[in-house]
Amino acid sequence: MTDVVNNKAQHRYELVVEDHLAATYYTLADGVITFVHTEVPSELGGKGVGSRLVKGVLDQVRADGLQVVAQCPFVKSWIDKHAD
Repeated sequence: MTDVVNNKAQHRYELVVEDHLAATYYTLADGVITFVHTEVPSELGGKGVGSRLVKGVLDQVRADGLQVVAQCPFVKSWIDKHAD
């Protein structure tokens, strides 16, 4: 597994696991990042990859001082479960 990487050209954060790409897509404006969609390949389902992706993303976003809007149901659910 590699680290979560911000692919700014594609407007997505990426995590490669077992040669598969998991990603969460975003828009960014005025210091607010809005997560709109998250994709985890079926081959990685049930392995916690989506959670690792979102945790890594939110750690980076927090460090960058951005505010978060979670339109993506997966990101919203993860945030609701991990309020810290």
